[in-house]
Amino acid sequence: MKIALIGYGKMGHEIEKIALQRGHEIVCTIDINENSKFDSPEFKSADVAIEFTSPDSALQNYRKAFAANVPVVSGTTGWLEHLEEIKQACENNGQTFFYASNFSLGVNIFFALNNYLAKVMNRFPDYDVQMEETHHIHKLDAPSGTAITLAEGILDNLDRKRSWSLDEAKDENELQIKAFREGEVPGIHTVIYESEADSIRITHDAKSRKGFALGAVLAAEFTKDKKGFLGMTDMLKLAT
Repeated sequence: MKIALIGYGKMGHEIEKIALQRGHEIVCTIDINENSKFDSPEFKSADVAIEFTSPDSALQNYRKAFAANVPVVSGTTGWLEHLEEIKQACENNGQTFFYASNFSLGVNIFFALNNYLAKVMNRFPDYDVQMEETHHIHKLDAPSGTAITLAEGILDNLDRKRSWSLDEAKDENELQIKAFREGEVPGIHTVIYESEADSIRITHDAKSRKGFALGAVLAAEFTKDKKGFLGMTDMLKLAT
């Protein structure tokens, strides 16, 4: 499979390494100030483009890839206010887009576990719930896209929480998310249910970027020759 990489930092290099190990070809890499490459024959020859950049540049990257009719697999977070535009491009213009707030297979299993636990805890109102997430100091958005996905899973399944807030909940109906930025931490996410009697915690602790990169390459393999708006639940067939 021919893969283009949009974003060629630490994550892009890790994806390149795994893609080559799995027998794929990297036909184009596009980094900051290399936008002219979107018009190159090399980029247009790609079966899929994998995009990991920043919230500020992500939407323009998607538009340029769609203009070249190259499907996109993206793990960039912090741009979701424009999600409807991307879905419309898939539905109305025949584009292909695979989005995940986190490509780690373990995290997506964690998402399913989080949803199930919230359904169970809906029957036990004595337990309050909050979340904590820690990432490296270079991460631009807070809370993380992974934390927001976890929060949405809780809100969908726990009647006593109606919204989430960063750092401080205004009332008992808000889910508090505490976000920390420390060193080079790849990502730690914890959901905490607490009562006067005890506490229940579930945590995912990423050891490196490798898990994210492998998931992105697997998503690219899954996306090839498909159409529409796709996600990890399509690929992994996990109950949500």
